[in-house]
Amino acid sequence: MKTIHEKIEAMQIAWRAIKANKSRGILTTLGIIIGIVAVVTTMTAANGLANNFKESISAVGSDVLYVSKMPWIFTGNFFELRNRPNLSYRDSKKLEKHLLSARAVNASTGTNRDVKYRSNVLEAVTVIGTTDKYTLVNDGLPEYGRFILPVDVQYKKMVCVIGEEVKRNLFNNIDPINKKIKIGWYDFRIIGVMEKRGSAGFYGGPNFDNQIFVPITTFEKYFGGRNRNYTISVKAPSQEAMVDFKYELIGEMRKIRKLPPTAKDNFAINTMDTLIDAYHNVMGIIVMIGLLITGISLFVGGIGVMNVMFISVTERTREIGIRKAIGAKRRSILTQFLMESSAICLIGGIIGVMLSFGTASLIDKFLLPASVSPFIVLIALVISIATGVVSGIIPAMRAAKLNPIDALSYE
Repeated sequence: MKTIHEKIEAMQIAWRAIKANKSRGILTTLGIIIGIVAVVTTMTAANGLANNFKESISAVGSDVLYVSKMPWIFTGNFFELRNRPNLSYRDSKKLEKHLLSARAVNASTGTNRDVKYRSNVLEAVTVIGTTDKYTLVNDGLPEYGRFILPVDVQYKKMVCVIGEEVKRNLFNNIDPINKKIKIGWYDFRIIGVMEKRGSAGFYGGPNFDNQIFVPITTFEKYFGGRNRNYTISVKAPSQEAMVDFKYELIGEMRKIRKLPPTAKDNFAINTMDTLIDAYHNVMGIIVMIGLLITGISLFVGGIGVMNVMFISVTERTREIGIRKAIGAKRRSILTQFLMESSAICLIGGIIGVMLSFGTASLIDKFLLPASVSPFIVLIALVISIATGVVSGIIPAMRAAKLNPIDALSYE
């Protein structure tokens, strides 16, 4: 009980000292406020990016393997990888014929073309040539209308399925189904509109809503698809069978490429796990750099708090001497000044968190979905108090060690 009473008394004295020097306290907290705003903003942005990335990846499919010319993440000789032969639609057909355990095999390739409807023009829209199997290896489905059918691929029909952003920019509130748009130099009839999917949560990731899908055979005929490199998406029998299925896929691809046993693979097998691991590594580095920079802000703010606490100890030397003379113990003096420095930093932390809500709302509005979570608020306040304790420990120890006689005679 006595210890609790001492702490309450120390808190009261500390609070009176802060109120007695409002202007100095406000200026002292500025460094802490800036540091906490930076910490919360960094963590909020990182959390928002992570959530956005997870949502985007979930739309692609975690049980799909992607056969491509080059690995998504690679090290080594770039020129050797670049000289590999391209994958073709014919490779995809062979793979579909022989890889019987696959739930779906789909080939796709893409280019950028200007798209026009009447006087409305969109520049550099991604045009993807694909098959009816696309919806089996991706979670995206038409919101209304239909997707490409086998008959569209077989007869090279001039039909297309547009993304939600393309529909909004070209047609606004007009129903686009059966309307004709010009892709490059050629007229295509719209048969469907894809549901809204957003963009991939990483730099350079595709905007799924700014895409147009056409039959792969039509793409080859009108956009030079035979000379392009393809990506072949292969859906595994199940998530649990991914490892064994990957080796089976590699074996079939080596047969298709007629590679001898001693030859290296001249293709790559990619999975979402590869991309996720690379993303986490990059984000880890970005967050570390961000927190290092914000740590410098907190360090500067902490130095300011320490200087103010030294001034406070000097100004109140006689007060300390009187308290010691009437029986105050070292730990009481130490606790008083630690609570004062912690309170100053905590006030700065609370103000910083409040300002961070505004910063988070701007990020959410203009950049990506983000919000300040209770966990981030808790971390920010703990950091504030810890900064106060670290900054105030040396001045507090100096105050606690003062000799009562010397303190009382201090001018």
